[in-house]
Amino acid sequence: MPTPDTQLSAEQSRQVAETIREEIARRRISRQSLAEQAKLSLSTLEKVLGGRRPFTLATTVRLEQALGVSLRKTPDLPVAAPPANGDVAPDGLGAYSRRAVAWIEGTYVTIRPSFGDKEAIFAYRTEIAWDAAASSLVFHESERQDAAYTQYGEVAVPNQSGHIYLVTNRHGQHRLITVARPTISGEMYGIITTLLAGRGSLLTPIAAPIAYLPIKLVPGPTLGRISPNDANYAAYRQHLRRTIDEPFAMFLPG
Repeated sequence: MPTPDTQLSAEQSRQVAETIREEIARRRISRQSLAEQAKLSLSTLEKVLGGRRPFTLATTVRLEQALGVSLRKTPDLPVAAPPANGDVAPDGLGAYSRRAVAWIEGTYVTIRPSFGDKEAIFAYRTEIAWDAAASSLVFHESERQDAAYTQYGEVAVPNQSGHIYLVTNRHGQHRLITVARPTISGEMYGIITTLLAGRGSLLTPIAAPIAYLPIKLVPGPTLGRISPNDANYAAYRQHLRRTIDEPFAMFLPG
């Protein structure tokens, strides 16, 4: 039986590296993000993808579990077993079935107030999709102007609250987005709670309204920092106001 430190052949390593690069490009995730999900160092991932080090069985299995795909084509090596709970999310995420949350899956234009310019709006893409390895919905952000702060994580959909939670947990540091279930046209409105980066290492807790708009409902979406002269500014601002006016979320004075 192969052991965890068994090295794949040069051809197997080449095939695995090629598949991983394709998955990274298809999902539009960074190598750093993949390394964190697979619990590998970035330098290890860079070396095996660059052909400077062969893949070991243990490294390959971790990457398979992170990506939710089989990376090995040869029959003589064991393939990572699928999750035991199949298409049902863990209890900590709401124990929802894949079928029950299929209507949430999709690509959204995500908007919130700019933290650096009170007149501007910050917009980027968020994709919500089922991850077979995690057996749950996950989300990935992309096309953020501040790409270094791109987030990804798990999606909790408990029955009790009637809300959806997009949770980022990186080494114990959390960012939480709480939104109401989609409206009849698919928008989701709520609150983002995160940390505002200041000077040096200063971080300040901050909360703001946030809206997820199905991308098919936004003709010609613009992303990045949206100023008042942008064609989509008025529509984006209206959605943010709706978050508070209806209200989908409340901000109480101190």
